[in-house]
Amino acid sequence: MAAAEKPGDGRTAKVIALYTDPDLRRRAPGHPSAPGHPNTAGHPNTDGHPNTDGFGRPAAEVTPIHEGIDLHDEPSPPVTPVRHSPLFSLGGIRGAIADSLIATSGFIRERMTGDYAVDDFGFDPHFTEAVWFPAVRQLYEKWFRVEVTGVENLPATGAGLLVANHAGSIPVDAIITSLAVRDQHPNERYLRILAADMAFETPIVGDVARRVGATLACTDDADALLRRGELTAVWPEGFKGIGKPYKDRYKLQRFGRGGFVTTALRTGAPIIPVSIVGSEEIYPMIADLKPLARALGLPYFPITPLFPWLGPLGVIPLPSKWHIHFGKPIHTEGYDEAAADDPMVVFDLTDHVREEIQQTLFRMLSRRGSVYFG
Repeated sequence: MAAAEKPGDGRTAKVIALYTDPDLRRRAPGHPSAPGHPNTAGHPNTDGHPNTDGFGRPAAEVTPIHEGIDLHDEPSPPVTPVRHSPLFSLGGIRGAIADSLIATSGFIRERMTGDYAVDDFGFDPHFTEAVWFPAVRQLYEKWFRVEVTGVENLPATGAGLLVANHAGSIPVDAIITSLAVRDQHPNERYLRILAADMAFETPIVGDVARRVGATLACTDDADALLRRGELTAVWPEGFKGIGKPYKDRYKLQRFGRGGFVTTALRTGAPIIPVSIVGSEEIYPMIADLKPLARALGLPYFPITPLFPWLGPLGVIPLPSKWHIHFGKPIHTEGYDEAAADDPMVVFDLTDHVREEIQQTLFRMLSRRGSVYFG
């Protein structure tokens, strides 16, 4: 029951409502999806404007990567504004603290009522919306200044298997991509992440991962999510991708044995290639202490320009600018039932997905400006 409102309480109530109600938040001035925001149709930075290229950026003279291969997707407007102020400015810190306090107070109040649900995989939308996304959004908007294109290539409803390149020593790209889908998809869909078993074996991390929608990267879980019509994401490079040295940045590693293709074929889910630029520069790995990694039971132990020399401060990711592009879906419903068990079909389709992501990365990098500034 609401308490009697005191003078000045009305503004506080509106602020709390803004941060606890996703619909209100997305209609608020300054949010990328709010009416009148500069990234809406007709703005010079919108794709389709004569001064932009296929990614909604200023046109540039670029030599094609491969002759005869069409690397240009349909026009896709950049729906996320480029931020120029890092999170750790004085104003950024104050804003982050204020946002966190408001979101947490609203979460505790609603949690006490018991009006929330958790699915069979442990996904807790209430926790995700009230606590997790508000925290991640600070990095997303003010530190990495994420730009998103190709959202129209994501299914409006029903299943879809997102396949992305993996990088960054710590799998931050999965977290950022999850928020990109939730904030930029017209229907505000959730992205269910397929994560390595190590994530669920780590105390605290495993519990949080389950709560925010992640589950084990295995055939059974992937199949179940897709048959339920979920948007599901996999990073098939695995540890080989996030643990590669900086000199090999944006060079895709092997995509495993193509298990994600087999699952897509069996469920008839479209495969959406996802290309992420920016994740390689957050923790530039200059060396890997393999003996120490083996002793600690880790797949690698990264040495970066800041870690371990600066101790805990070295774990702070560098503020690289990100661009996430969702490519055209590769449809699988036209294959017959035996295709999932045909090694050649699986291999060819796996290689096709990998090549789509690799060539799109090359194209995005050729149009990229400053890595950290601008």
